[in-house]
Amino acid sequence: MARDLADAAVAGLSADRRFATAYNAALLAAHMAIACAGYRVTAKTGHHKMSFESVTLALGTGADKYADYFETCRRKRNVIGYTRSHVATETEATEIREKAKEFYEFVEAWIDSKFSNLKR
Repeated sequence: MARDLADAAVAGLSADRRFATAYNAALLAAHMAIACAGYRVTAKTGHHKMSFESVTLALGTGADKYADYFETCRRKRNVIGYTRSHVATETEATEIREKAKEFYEFVEAWIDSKFSNLKR
């Protein structure tokens, strides 16, 4: 997760690649929260969508704003990954990286408060 956040800030990468990498960091944070809550999203068709829908159930209040934002990003990431290039703007790539970092910190704080025994 930290690696993806750092990679999403690398100068010289396309906005599409930085966007997709930051999205991946957010997806990993969602999986981390879901796992800590005792669940797992299996890798099947639609698992990204299911991850962001499920994270609200795992994290509770406050997570819905992230889930909604990353659901929108998921659709854009699908276009980037499977359809065409030059989809994300520099502004969008920067914004998703900031939101992914904020979401990661939100998840970490939630884990600290609910599952402090899981922290290293």
